[in-house]
Amino acid sequence: MSKSSKRWLQEHHRDRYVNQARKRQLRSRAVFKLEELDQRYRLFRPGQTVVDLGAAPGSWSAYASRKVNPGGAVIAIDMLALQPLAGVTCLRCDLTDADSRQSCLAELDEAGADLVISDMAPNLTGIASADQANSLELAQTAAQFSYAVLRARGHLLVKLFQSRDVADFRKQLNEQFDSVILAKPRASRATSSEVYLLAQGYASASR
Repeated sequence: MSKSSKRWLQEHHRDRYVNQARKRQLRSRAVFKLEELDQRYRLFRPGQTVVDLGAAPGSWSAYASRKVNPGGAVIAIDMLALQPLAGVTCLRCDLTDADSRQSCLAELDEAGADLVISDMAPNLTGIASADQANSLELAQTAAQFSYAVLRARGHLLVKLFQSRDVADFRKQLNEQFDSVILAKPRASRATSSEVYLLAQGYASASR
């Protein structure tokens, strides 16, 4: 094992969010990022329909289901098979493949969604410029998908890696939404360049 891998494992085992996730039997520490953003921006309410992109291993979907039920619905989408989650509809779909994406869209309720959340991340290469570009591509994919499913006034929460291109992507979202907020949860690792964009008030929907 390389020195960097050993260092990561040591930091991982000391991570208080990792330890909290284990104690609470949660699927991953990532849920604490969503929980923090929800507390800050009130993302969820009972009765909402939420679509979770890149949902595996399912911690975000499980949290969303608790917040929107009774009366709500959560659709979890990932290219990997998801272990069943109570109150969550799981769809296996590669959002980067046009045919797979269209097939997935066809399975969604025509009524649309109130909120799309995406914690998708690329397989890391260790080359910052490549990882940033791949992350931006996934964020753009999530945004395009949201345009197809969001109801009027719906919201999008999407992760990407900080880079010079984030400002341009934010401008693109501003053309479709009333406001776009940049946020970095405390639960994000200090060494991570990940940030989240919360786009509120989808303005171009015809639903």
